Amino acid sequence: MKEFEKLKREYQETPIPPELNDRVQAGIRQGKRRRGVRLLRRTAGAAAACLVMTVCVLNLSAPVAAAAADLPVLGGLFQVLTVREYDTTQDGIQYDVSAPGIAADSDLAQQVNQEIQERVDALTARAQQDWEDYKEAFFATGGTQEQWGERQMDVIVDYEIKSQTDTTLSFTVDFGEGWVSASLERYCYNLDLAEGRDITLQDVLGENWVERCNTAVQDYISHSTGEDGSTYFFPQESGGFTTVDEDTAFYLRSDGVPVLVFPEYSIAAGAAGIVEIPVEEA
Repeated sequence: MKEFEKLKREYQETPIPPELNDRVQAGIRQGKRRRGVRLLRRTAGAAAACLVMTVCVLNLSAPVAAAAADLPVLGGLFQVLTVREYDTTQDGIQYDVSAPGIAADSDLAQQVNQEIQERVDALTARAQQDWEDYKEAFFATGGTQEQWGERQMDVIVDYEIKSQTDTTLSFTVDFGEGWVSASLERYCYNLDLAEGRDITLQDVLGENWVERCNTAVQDYISHSTGEDGSTYFFPQESGGFTTVDEDTAFYLRSDGVPVLVFPEYSIAAGAAGIVEIPVEEA
């Protein structure tokens, strides 16, 4: 604790530009953000400038990031910070981004932070390329500048903390892109910060975790099928669900129940969206 207080004092005594202080304080005030709430509204230039400076400060190290935020501690070994947040429109793309970072003195936290940052960068680059390709095709097929001005792409990054203890954390991060069509990707993180490792379904459900998960999915599909046999779910012979494995995504609810997460179009038609199936006690 003495080292933490020393780092905090050093951070507080370091002169910082007014615009950086505003951005950091905005993140601090937000604290445990509610999903979908947007507190910051900035122009493209101001948002980009503040974003770069804030990310640089919070990514320096776990102790500095922790000292930078008087957020309620979500666990004894970590804090969750909103390290990227901006809501702005640029070149026809509406960016609505709120990405998390974990302030913890562990290799696992740094690895997760880097992975999330890389995914945000990849989503942004992909969206920009998709938009440019669409624009080129639009004008090539006779579209007018006036018609193009009515079009917009939405790029969304959002996260939700599902559960936490003093040493563990489970949360999801959504990456969305919407224009002619919409797509949403959900990534799940289940972390044991004390052990410095990912939490697995076997950790939660025991040795027969595969059987328990498969039963839960099959029951869910059965109850989602109409009397006439209509269902969103694909049959097994057409790419439908067969079994879970070590790569099956999940998160932990606050009551400890694991919820399996299947991507769009993986086991059901697009109308079903992302499919989430809890694995309850029998």
